[in-house]
Amino acid sequence: MPSFADTPSPFSPAPSGASSRDPGAAYSIAPLGVIHSDYPDKFGVPRQPGLALAANTTLVLTPPFDDPQAVRGLAAFSHLWLTFIFHQTPQVAGRFTPLVRPPRLGGNQKVGVFASRSPNRPNRLGLSLVELDRVATAGGTRLVLRGCDLVDQTPVVDIKPYIPWLEARPDARAGFAPAPPPAVDVVFYPEACAVLARRDDGASLEALITQVLRQDPRPAYRHGSPEPRRTYGVRLRDVDVKFQALAPDNDADAHADKKTATTLAVVAIE
Repeated sequence: MPSFADTPSPFSPAPSGASSRDPGAAYSIAPLGVIHSDYPDKFGVPRQPGLALAANTTLVLTPPFDDPQAVRGLAAFSHLWLTFIFHQTPQVAGRFTPLVRPPRLGGNQKVGVFASRSPNRPNRLGLSLVELDRVATAGGTRLVLRGCDLVDQTPVVDIKPYIPWLEARPDARAGFAPAPPPAVDVVFYPEACAVLARRDDGASLEALITQVLRQDPRPAYRHGSPEPRRTYGVRLRDVDVKFQALAPDNDADAHADKKTATTLAVVAIE
């Protein structure tokens, strides 16, 4: 069994000559595990955790952090905080962008990066609250998770249990995101239904597609806008899901909230 005393610390200061007590010192962080999820690409990944519970996600710990002792007692908790790296978000060394455009504001209004949950952050660190389904330690240490919003191969750098009585704050202010975004309707064309019927995981894949599309993964400025002639594609599991944004079916729907008037139709699953 590897000894942490014999393992170089992944959290040691970078070799810049600065003292370890220097608050301005640079630090390197080694991932302790990698995410395996149903999201091969960034497009389509829910913008927050807990929105697509049908997604399969496993966190595989890597040596020396895969020691089963490191997860002793973790199964007693239902939810976890994961600190991870936005590894698919480009970062230019020495460049800091203080303003971002949150999707909740339509992608047009800017706020400070520290007033947002944007992946375009100085250190590319993210924080996600996920549900722990089970802990597996046979043949390696793995955490089976639910409700993840993490793209496949995401590096995870820390795990902490969620303590509801301490961390839940239902009366907290939520700034420009005071309530969940409205969900759109999702329908499946017969061709897509036929593909699902032939798959062993057809029911769970249909649930995953529905949960992902209900968040309308299109660019924020497109939300509420029908685009019947444009076909989008989102990769989920091993398939490419083609969908279109349809216009409202009738005049009553046309006068509904513009954020909910659009229906996303799954036209093909390839």
